[in-house]
Amino acid sequence: MKNSQTCPKCGSKEILRIPDNTRRHASGNNIYTTSATLFGKIPVIRYVCCKCGYVENWIEHKEEIQKLIKAF
Repeated sequence: MKNSQTCPKCGSKEILRIPDNTRRHASGNNIYTTSATLFGKIPVIRYVCCKCGYVENWIEHKEEIQKLIKAF
């Protein structure tokens, strides 16, 4: 959905991007790479189909993916 802007389940083009809320340390569906939550947070951005409710999760920056590879 991130790249095609089309839901793979129902074909709808009504897609919402739900960003991380940087003002809250525990918002969204984050992945933490350290025990210090304020420093090791990798935000997972959600894409939601407004028609059927299908959801995809994405890490949007390649440098954050590299941090995950090192941590896990």
